[in-house]
Amino acid sequence: MTRITGTIARGLRTPIINKGDNLVEIVVDTVLKASQVENFSIRDRDIIGITESVVARSQGNYASIDDIAKDIKAKFGDDTIGIIFPILSRNRFAICLRGIAKGAKKIVLMLSYPADEVGNHLVDIDLLDEKGINPWTDVLTEKDFRNYFGYQKHPFTGIDYIEYYKSLVEEYKVECEIIFSNNPKTILDYTKSVLVCDVHTRQRTKRILKANGAEKVFGLDDILTKPIDGSGYNEHYGLLGSNKATEETIKLFPNRCQEIVEQIQAIIKEKTGKTVEVLIYGDGAFKDPVGKIWELADPVVSPGYTKGLEGTPNEVKLKYLADNNFAGLKGEELEKAISDYIKNKKENLVASMESQGTTPRRLTDLIGSLCDLTSGSGDKGTPVIYIQGYFDNYAK
Repeated sequence: MTRITGTIARGLRTPIINKGDNLVEIVVDTVLKASQVENFSIRDRDIIGITESVVARSQGNYASIDDIAKDIKAKFGDDTIGIIFPILSRNRFAICLRGIAKGAKKIVLMLSYPADEVGNHLVDIDLLDEKGINPWTDVLTEKDFRNYFGYQKHPFTGIDYIEYYKSLVEEYKVECEIIFSNNPKTILDYTKSVLVCDVHTRQRTKRILKANGAEKVFGLDDILTKPIDGSGYNEHYGLLGSNKATEETIKLFPNRCQEIVEQIQAIIKEKTGKTVEVLIYGDGAFKDPVGKIWELADPVVSPGYTKGLEGTPNEVKLKYLADNNFAGLKGEELEKAISDYIKNKKENLVASMESQGTTPRRLTDLIGSLCDLTSGSGDKGTPVIYIQGYFDNYAK
């Protein structure tokens, strides 16, 4: 081994990025300047990650609640709208709900319980057991829920989301009925016009609704897929992946991500002679062990990445080799045996005992999660992540 360090992830600080800024130029300049200041070399297969937030900001990809309301009105008219399975988030859904309410006459809001899709809990699951409630079969009204569980506040935000979401709808003088169920078909007892708000299970939810008599079925991914009066939009994901900007506006998931990552890769190649990989990342895909929140509220971890980031890792477990294949070796002899094994490993290690426990998730999900954890969601000010050594292994 010639190096002691393996993977290194650096958060890089950039200027505050606003609409109209040349993001490609800013990212390239930031990486090159960082390499000089921090004294590291640009190498082939290094990785540049850019948070989706600054991509959307540079594109000016924003929309107002009026834009949302206009699209909702065009799709649902004066129908009672069943809003099902939204995530519980001031940042992710609250402003969208305001826009939906502004375009509606009446809303039936159906919440999954005890938690939303990404793990935000309305009520502790142990309380369901205590009260004899089966979340897979029992449908609760708002009154039922309060009688059983009272007023529950989210442990991280301190928000009673039932009360909060209802207040957002009623702010626009729109009637709001709240029910609790995990069965998509339940909403059809109240209305045949449904707005599907789950993120990763939305296609299944839509399919079930359409197969059971729903007349109008749209998802958040169908709202603002094109500009409304010059607004921002996302042709693939609509409102999915959006974040609160102000009390009246949202920032949407970015557009044209593929051309951005390819431009950055090409310019770095031109300036350094090295081929780096580039991805745009949103939420990482990991679960908080205390709050039980699965972080991934975006529709994908990475909406754009260069070709070298396709696929999954193909790795062996060092401790398995040391404890099994080469249990009788030590020191340099053991190091050489393991290095030789890695150099000659099969191209596909699926079902191999030597690879057990290596969790072969997609590279973009793994690297995007690393980027998200490195940049954080607060005031670090590092929207660009530079990763080295990710594709190295013990034999290199």
